[in-house]
Amino acid sequence: MSSGFTLHLQSAALYECIEGVGSFVGQDASGSFGILPGRARFMTVLDYGLARFRWPGGTWHYLACPGAVLSFVDDQLFLNTRRYLRDDDYERVSALLTGKLAEEEAELKSVKDNLQRLEHELFRRLHQLERWPA
Repeated sequence: MSSGFTLHLQSAALYECIEGVGSFVGQDASGSFGILPGRARFMTVLDYGLARFRWPGGTWHYLACPGAVLSFVDDQLFLNTRRYLRDDDYERVSALLTGKLAEEEAELKSVKDNLQRLEHELFRRLHQLERWPA
C-alpha cells in the first residue's frame, strides 16, 4: 500500500488537488464505503450529503455536495460535482449542507418544474396548431 493518493475535487467553478490523502469515506446507493491507497479501480455516484477524507494519522476534513460522480484509478480519486463545500468542522459543514445546499437544491427543483410546465404548454399549443386546417 502506498503512502497516499491524490484527491481531485472538481465543481463547475472550482478545482482543488489534495495530495497524500490516506482515506476517503462516502456514501452511494448501496451504503457507506471507504477508499484507501492502492485500491482497485472504482466508480460510483455519491448521494446528496457528506463525505470525508483525511491524511494518514490526521483529522477528518468534510465535503458537502449535492451528489457527485466519483472515480478512483491509479491512486487518483476524482470527485466531480455541480458544487461542493469543504470544511474541517463537522458541525459547520453539516449546517451548510442542511441550509445553503438544501436551499440551492430546492431552487433548482423549482426551475426544473417550471421548465417542465413550459415544455408541457408548448407541446399542448403545438398539438392545437396541428388540428387547425391549413
